[in-house]
Amino acid sequence: MGIEEMREPTFLVLAALADGAKHGYALIGEVSAISGGRVTLRAGTLYAALDRLTGEGLVRQSGEEVVEGRLRRYYDLTDPGAEILAAQVDRLRSNAAEADRRLRSRRRLGTAPA
Repeated sequence: MGIEEMREPTFLVLAALADGAKHGYALIGEVSAISGGRVTLRAGTLYAALDRLTGEGLVRQSGEEVVEGRLRRYYDLTDPGAEILAAQVDRLRSNAAEADRRLRSRRRLGTAPA
């Protein structure tokens, strides 16, 4: 059986953490940037996802600090989280390559609009 499909917001949170630890609001900005603005996470949604991903061992809390009187928690990708993300990247890359191959074949056969 293949790798289970991951919801896009989860994929984007893991991708945002792939290059280092970030605090929650930085993650919201990174997810928006990675998705070209298509995905905007609300704080409640993000923290629920981080709690779930922490429980699954894919993300860990890696520190905290107080900034302007507010607690800022940092999160980091675990090694199992990186492995899951890499598997998702491979799955998506493979699917995209097959779709591209079929579209090129369609154009060669003349069944696609010009």
